[in-house]
Amino acid sequence: MNVLNRNINNIFFIFALSHLIIWTLIPSLTNKNLPLDTIEALAWGSNLDWGFNKHPPMSAFFSEVFFKIFGSQDWAYYLLSQIFVITAFYFVFKFAFELLRNIKLSLISVLLLETIYFYNFTTPEFNVNVCQLPFWSLVVYYSWKIYDDKNIKFIDCFLVGLFAAIGFLSKYLFIYLLISILLLFTYLIFLKKTKKFDFKYLIIVEVFLVLLVPHFIWLYNNEFITLMYGLKRTGLEGSGIIDHFKYPIIFLLKQIVILIPFLILVFLLIDKKIKLKINFKDKKFLFLIFINILPIILMFITSFVTGSKIRTMWMTPFYLFFGVLFVYLFQSQINIKKIKSFHYTFLFLFFLSPILYLFVSINQTDKRTDYPGKEIAAKVQLVWEQDFDNEIQFVTGDEWKAGNLSYHLKSRPKWEGFTNNEKLNKSSQFICVEDVCLGRY
Repeated sequence: MNVLNRNINNIFFIFALSHLIIWTLIPSLTNKNLPLDTIEALAWGSNLDWGFNKHPPMSAFFSEVFFKIFGSQDWAYYLLSQIFVITAFYFVFKFAFELLRNIKLSLISVLLLETIYFYNFTTPEFNVNVCQLPFWSLVVYYSWKIYDDKNIKFIDCFLVGLFAAIGFLSKYLFIYLLISILLLFTYLIFLKKTKKFDFKYLIIVEVFLVLLVPHFIWLYNNEFITLMYGLKRTGLEGSGIIDHFKYPIIFLLKQIVILIPFLILVFLLIDKKIKLKINFKDKKFLFLIFINILPIILMFITSFVTGSKIRTMWMTPFYLFFGVLFVYLFQSQINIKKIKSFHYTFLFLFFLSPILYLFVSINQTDKRTDYPGKEIAAKVQLVWEQDFDNEIQFVTGDEWKAGNLSYHLKSRPKWEGFTNNEKLNKSSQFICVEDVCLGRY
């Protein structure tokens, strides 16, 4: 059994390493410029704060750490994104084994994720959605430990609070997972009464809130700008009564389409007619429902009640444990000896996604990743050097144009937000090129 476990573990690491190499290498070779969201994160990272005009700070923080190490090497940020993805995969794998107690089924639970659009084609773009992934998986993993263990450990509670805070500081939608877990424990403690309240639970709340204090202060001082941006993105301002029905339906249809390859592979796993027995008394099943289905239900309810648009990419972390859920539901119907069709289909889909990405990158030439960021930065540098003999310290303008200059210029100037006269009047030297300005303090 130990030999089998080692072999399966090796297969997992080969899969994870293959994913990392493929999805780092292909965009590095085919893209001329980093994607929009990655440039935005780097722009924010050049002038780190506890929040920015669109999002909380963690994506900017991790991007800036990598910039300090690698500088303006595009491949590094594709690598960063894949590190986040495979870290999430690893903790899904660990969780699956603890729940299923079957190393082969645990591996299948992770392999199934490779068929979901969010975990392959979109991953080269490091952004707030990708930034959530490892912390989503970590919160679930350590919440399971608290849920499953009779003796609750201080360290598990501390880690849930820590990773919950980092996840929330990656993107506010992380709250849907936290609410779902909170509802699960509330149900068990106060309604079902199968679990006793433990004061160690307060450690989670304390760590979570303490780590969020600086961001909350920043929010207050900046007129809750990130919340205003989020509300604007949902389209709430112009929503009508029909939107309360239209947007939830669109949301559900999009999720079904995204899950089609995943569901095909699940079907190929099942050796006989589908027999689904739902047992809410099953402790493991209950946990899986609360971490997988309830966050999606809550998102649907949000759209229905508010009439808001749910953008497809917002759902990126929500399906991390879908493989575990479906394997657990159908484990008695999975015949390991008869899954050749699963293996072949998996390999087909595993290589299809990067091939499609490669095709799109080469043939579609009007993408953000075709933007001549390096060339523009070189021209701007020449214009600056014609008038000044010192380094550029800041850039102003939108995150895309100004952010590209911040990233590509050799002095790594800080992005100071959008251009206005007040900022320029405070500068000792500056030039403006179209709607972007550069200068010194």
